[in-house]
Amino acid sequence: QNSMVLSAAIFITLIGLIIYLHFVKIDQESLLVIGSLGIQVTSSYASGKESTIFIEMGQVKDVVINEAIHMQKVIYYLCILLQDPENPQGISEVVPLFQSSKPRLDCLIEVYKSCQEILEQRKTAPQSN
Repeated sequence: QNSMVLSAAIFITLIGLIIYLHFVKIDQESLLVIGSLGIQVTSSYASGKESTIFIEMGQVKDVVINEAIHMQKVIYYLCILLQDPENPQGISEVVPLFQSSKPRLDCLIEVYKSCQEILEQRKTAPQSN
């Protein structure tokens, strides 16, 4: 009977590990910004599964670095602010990026600057036509 309980515990642990690797453990996160199309956010899990989110550029109001206090320390993360369709000055949603990898502030600043360059090009492009 003890061996049956031990076998069940091992089996449940293995199932839990497989679920963790397939749905929770993110191995890599990437961000692709194309000014004329939109922003693609891809998360690769440890199991090899990939999850992709695409945000049309027309929905993007801005990209910002936000800060939060977590466990007595300040953490920084990149966010996409989505424009409210009913109120062009408003924000309908905040989409946080790189939640698993938690890059350092200096890395976030580099990504932020690149995103802002692309957003600025997008804002000035329709005016020059």
